[in-house]
Amino acid sequence: MSERIVIDEIDYLITCDEENRVLRNAAIAIERDEIVEIGSSGSLTGSKSVSAKGRIVTPGLINTHTHLAMTLLRGWAEGVDLDGFLKKVWAAEGAIMDEATCKLGTELGALEAILSGTTTTLDMYLHPQATHEGAVNVGLRHIAGPIFFDFPGLDSLEWPDRIAFARSWPKRLVEIGGPWIPTYLMPHSTYTDSPEHLLEVSELAKEIDASIHLHVSETLAENEDVQGRYQKSPVQILESSGILDRHTIYGHGVHLSESDVATTARRNGAVAHCPGSNMKLGSGLADIGSYIQAGVKVGLGTDGCSSSNDLDMWQAMRMAAHLIAIKRSPTEVDACAIFRLATIEGAKALGIASRIGSIEVGKCADIVSIELSKPHLTPIHDIFALLVFAVGRGDVTDVWIDGEQVVSASKAIKVDATKIMSQANERVKALESLKGTF
Repeated sequence: MSERIVIDEIDYLITCDEENRVLRNAAIAIERDEIVEIGSSGSLTGSKSVSAKGRIVTPGLINTHTHLAMTLLRGWAEGVDLDGFLKKVWAAEGAIMDEATCKLGTELGALEAILSGTTTTLDMYLHPQATHEGAVNVGLRHIAGPIFFDFPGLDSLEWPDRIAFARSWPKRLVEIGGPWIPTYLMPHSTYTDSPEHLLEVSELAKEIDASIHLHVSETLAENEDVQGRYQKSPVQILESSGILDRHTIYGHGVHLSESDVATTARRNGAVAHCPGSNMKLGSGLADIGSYIQAGVKVGLGTDGCSSSNDLDMWQAMRMAAHLIAIKRSPTEVDACAIFRLATIEGAKALGIASRIGSIEVGKCADIVSIELSKPHLTPIHDIFALLVFAVGRGDVTDVWIDGEQVVSASKAIKVDATKIMSQANERVKALESLKGTF
């Protein structure tokens, strides 16, 4: 018989269900990986009870676009636009990012994620089998997938090898184990993958029943480059190559035309909005309000640590809210809607809202507990305003992913964080010779 865990005495339970219920003095029962019962404090029984007195309990946060292993390059490319960023980062990646380093960097990134309350990431990076193994070690629900470039790239894979590896990906996921994830294929972008190759990816996605994630319209320069080469926008390339025949989520989507937005909505596409990275690199300000109004699903992302400098989804929420105020109007900022972008709407953008994103009976137990007894969280007038504009990653005390507690008393349980950080510091010493060469 499986252990039944009860999280009891919850001051505020944020469900993010369709009614957006906020329950006071609540309790949750978990068996195996699933939420099996929700009730009032003291009403549920189990073999183990965990007190959440003085806490907010929320669904786990969902990061819909990141590159976790790039934690090792935090602060490497500063004061640059996207083009300058790529030049610096690609050189550093070429120097150190082998399979073992990608795994180590992902372990470090996964640690940062879970300690801040992020339970699911859509992570695009080199050597996805190694990155996935690293994230699973930490306990993260880590959506990874094969990467596609027209050229061999840093992983030295020719196109036929990429296709062969991707065809074996579902089997590899089963072998690695860890929290359930959907199957994704990850061509980098329309400027690094030709329409002919994207067509192959779309056909393979149909064959293995995969969703697709890629960078789309991150900068105006990207749009101009793709338009000049193919006389089509990136979104038009995706539609004509069959990519949008599959569930597709765009990384960034900053510069989508009205026609692009309409196509994306009609084809049930989604956007991973990364406000921190987009502002830091001067890429632009995505008008996600208009995307949502048009019917496009939108989630939030941090991008990688080398562009946004952290994996903090609480900061991503704040920045997304502030950008709506600047781009549209402060009167259009809805804190509840912003928090949902980081939870249930992110799950919808990923196409997996039936499993994660809210606290409901039958869903996976991805749960975060937040300590309330702090000056910056006192008093409470609006619980969603508190979550979006005041709560920070340091307030997260406990995290469950797929029913397993992975953070307790603000410490990771499954791995030795000190050892991972020490290994990371040692590995990046190999970059010293590159400093000052740009």
